[in-house]
Amino acid sequence: MRHHHCGQRGMHFGRRGGFGGADFAMAFGFGGRGGFGHGERGGRRRMFDGTELRLILLKLIEEQPRHGYDLIREIEERSGGAYAPSPGVVYPTLSMLDEMGLIEETRSEGAKKQFAITADGTAHLAERTEEVEALFERLKQLAGARERADGGPIRRAMGNLRTVLQERLAAEGISADMLHDVAEILDEAARKIERL
Repeated sequence: MRHHHCGQRGMHFGRRGGFGGADFAMAFGFGGRGGFGHGERGGRRRMFDGTELRLILLKLIEEQPRHGYDLIREIEERSGGAYAPSPGVVYPTLSMLDEMGLIEETRSEGAKKQFAITADGTAHLAERTEEVEALFERLKQLAGARERADGGPIRRAMGNLRTVLQERLAAEGISADMLHDVAEILDEAARKIERL
C-alpha cells in the first residue's frame, strides 16, 4: 500500500479510508482560536515537556504569587495565544512543585489555591538560569510566529488552502489517486518553504 507522509504532523494518505475536512483542520492546526495550533487544547502534542513546564511555572510564581488559572492565562498571553497548557497538566505540576518544596500555598481571597515560591525554589531557578531564559525566549518566539501567521498574506493563503481542502476532501467520490495528488502538492509546498 502506497503512503505519503506530510510533514511532522503524522498525516498519512493511503488507498484505504478518506480524509475529511475536519481531519485536515486538526492535522494542520487550524482548530482552536485564531486558526493557529493551541497547545494541548487543540489536540496537538505538548509544546514543553514536564521538566520545562515546571521551570516555566516556577519562574512565573517567582515573579508573583499565582493560582493555576492565572498561570495558564499568563503563559497563553506570553505566547501570543499560540500555546496554553491544559489544567490537567498544570495542576498536577503545581502539586509536584509543592511536594518538592519549591512552592508553597499562600493565603488568597476566594477558594482558589495561590502559590508562592520558597527559598529552595529560588535557589533551583538560580541554578538553571540559562535554561529558564531559553524557555521564555521560546514563548516569545511562539508569540512572534503566531503574529506573523495570523496577519497579512500568510493568513490569507492559509485560509484559502483550508477552504479548498475542506471542500475537495469532503466531496463524495474522491479517489485515492486524488488524495495522493493532494499529498504531493502539500509535500512540495513544504519543501519549497523549507528552502526559502
